Amino acid sequence: MTNQHWTEADTERLRQAYPDHTTEALAEEFGRTVRQVYSKAAKLGLKKSAAYLAGQTAGRFQKGQKKNTATQFKPGHKTWNKGKPFEAGGRSHETRFKKGGMTGPAQSNYVPIGSTRISKDGYLELKVTDDPDLYPSKRWVAVHRLVWEEAHGPIPPKHIVVFKPGQLTAAREEITADRLECITRAENMKRNSIHNYPPEIKGAMTARAALNRRINSVKKHQRSA
Repeated sequence: MTNQHWTEADTERLRQAYPDHTTEALAEEFGRTVRQVYSKAAKLGLKKSAAYLAGQTAGRFQKGQKKNTATQFKPGHKTWNKGKPFEAGGRSHETRFKKGGMTGPAQSNYVPIGSTRISKDGYLELKVTDDPDLYPSKRWVAVHRLVWEEAHGPIPPKHIVVFKPGQLTAAREEITADRLECITRAENMKRNSIHNYPPEIKGAMTARAALNRRINSVKKHQRSA
């Protein structure tokens, strides 16, 4: 299959043939995937003709056509295994994954409760549980949050604990309650707004966002071409 752009001749051929031919046949003719043909047809606003959809080739049930009922369950039918518990035989029980068990990368990357790490945002985190029901990232808690809760109790709803301006640190002994504050999520959004930055920084952030949008647009176009 090819990923090359559609030529004018291919596009014109698709306009003429798409309404009355199967997409599979056109995909084979153009040397493309069925998905690529569907995508191009959608961009051109092409649709199957009424005559095509009414024919058997379309694979649709027609008015008055009976469905195959030979293999359907009949009303009141009772299956042979209704109410019977399933138990796999053989050595299945011996080879099943055990809850909390680890293999491969999970085993080699394991660290015990009490371990610390630096998050991608630069915060010191502490591992507090090995609960297998929790997603791995949920087994870690920011140390500054634990410090604040130890001093003040549970964090109120819709609030978060943050470092006071200029007090951010990842050194465990330096994370103390006096360097922290509990603020609303709305206040945190205001503090991190782009409008709080100098003009040159805002300009760079805006340009970067525009560049990312352009890159994503080009990638999307290349995938659908």
